[in-house]
Order: sequence, then structure tokens, then C-alpha cells
Amino acid sequence: MLPMPGVCWLCRLPLRLPQHGICSLCLRQLPALPLLCPRCALPSRHPHLPCGRCLKQPPPWHSLICVSDYTPPLSQLVRRLKFNGATALRAMLARLLLLSWLQARRTRAAPRPDLLLCVPLHKKRLWRRGYNQSALLARPLARWLGCEYQPHGLRRRRHGAPQRRLNARQRRRNLRAAFRLEMAVQGRHIALIDDVVTTGTTVAEITRLLLAHGAASVQIWCLCRTL
Repeated sequence: MLPMPGVCWLCRLPLRLPQHGICSLCLRQLPALPLLCPRCALPSRHPHLPCGRCLKQPPPWHSLICVSDYTPPLSQLVRRLKFNGATALRAMLARLLLLSWLQARRTRAAPRPDLLLCVPLHKKRLWRRGYNQSALLARPLARWLGCEYQPHGLRRRRHGAPQRRLNARQRRRNLRAAFRLEMAVQGRHIALIDDVVTTGTTVAEITRLLLAHGAASVQIWCLCRTL
């Protein structure tokens, strides 16, 4: 029996390179991002200078790289990965994140990290879901970049309500002292991987923890940034 060819996750046509998961036409047709601030990745007039929001009250991380706004088709793929067990999407989505970082490296000299960490799930939520979707993205990225990945470098200590159900103030309260660092990060240049960044509360809390323990820099890499 002949093997079935790999097909594009979006148009379902056969792929010449099945490991890519998305054809070149669908890749070019992904919705273009507007000009974004290099630090907070929210809409800005200049893609190489911090926006007025960041000049007034900068986030704790040093830069944020995303693939898309939280809109179809990428938002649908993220939901399938996160809630429907479609773990086969991990390589394709990780590749999109890698391409976004390479673009940022070309256009604004985004630094190469020497350590990848992922936003952790509490053990109860991890048990129910069976996997951490951010960890599925981090593993291939570390291999392609040739850098260290520590899957247990961060631990979530408290099992709070899902962030997507809370407003900004509730999110901050929900995350207070929620994370614990399980490794030395002094002097390390870190990329923190998440699937979706909305208000940035979660990644900000983790960033402050990393910087308090001596990390040299922290970048945020995510598939979707709610704009």
C-alpha cells in the first residue's frame, strides 16, 4: 500500500515537503501583521522603536515576537492544538514561530537565546490535558536553534482559574506567587515560549521572576498576540 502524502493543514492539498505542514501558498496568505512595537508587539507607527506605551510603562521583557493576531486561521489551529489533542500540529506551528524569529533577527537584530523555557501548566491541568502545548513548541525550536531547553525549569505552584476567563485585575491576582524557578538562570539569555499572549500578565510575572534571579535578557515568543 502506498503511503498517504502529507497534506497542508489549511488547504488540505498534498505537500512536497510534508514536514512543513503548510504549503507555500497558504503560508503567503496568512494575515499580515500591522506595524508592531518591537517590545510589546502592539500596533505602533515604528517597528524599530519602542512605542509610547513602552516609553511610559515598559513591560518587564525585552522583546516580544509573534506569528499572528489571535484571528483565523492561526487561532483555530492553536485551539485545536490546545483543546482538541491535535498534537501533530506542533512541528508546523513551531516552524511558523521560528520563521517569525528569523524575520525579527533580519529586520531588528533579535538576539539568539541560549535557553528556552515554556510557560508551565499546573500538574492538575497538565494531567487532564495530557501535555503542555507550549512545551510541544519549545522542543523542536531548541533542536533547530541548537540551544538548551529545560522542560522543568519553571513550575506552577498554584492551580488558579484559567486566565482567559478573567479580567486584567483578576489575572494579576490569580498569578501572584504562582510560579517557581527550578534552575539557575544567572547571565542567561532566555526565550519564554507561550501559545497566546493576551494581556501579557502571565509572561510578565514569569519574566520578573527570571530577571530577579539574574537572567541577562528575556524574550517572549508566542504564536498569537491579541492586538
